[in-house]
Amino acid sequence: MVKINININNKAYSEEVGDNTLLVELLRDKLGLTGTHVGCDTSQCGACVIHVDGDSVKSCTVLAAQVHGKDLTTVEGLASEGQLHPIQKSFQNNHALQCGFCTPGLVMSAVDLLKKNSSPSEDEIREWFEGHICRCTGYKNIIKAVQEAITQ
Repeated sequence: MVKINININNKAYSEEVGDNTLLVELLRDKLGLTGTHVGCDTSQCGACVIHVDGDSVKSCTVLAAQVHGKDLTTVEGLASEGQLHPIQKSFQNNHALQCGFCTPGLVMSAVDLLKKNSSPSEDEIREWFEGHICRCTGYKNIIKAVQEAITQ
């Protein structure tokens, strides 16, 4: 066991975790932040994407001990003062989800994309979402949602 101190969604946590505890397990099972989903256990689907120090990462590929001293944001931390984040609102406006299972990871990735590239082309958006699997939407409305968020 190792003790870690982390800041998640602007709240400080001090937790003891096993050396082999995955970050996604800490978030979901120990801290109850279930917006981060486990879809594949092989780092292929992207449902578990969160931000670590502002960068999107697949939390199923990171050990909890590796984030000691870092700032994390999960999908639960995007809304502010009861208002959806612009990306969340654009996903809602464009029906960019169906079952919703992959949505948190896609939303988190889209936020990171627009932070790094404020005006991506459709091809750049599609390339950014490589490593995400959505079995319901065909991505058309997901792309539209990101494009709408560009203008906000």
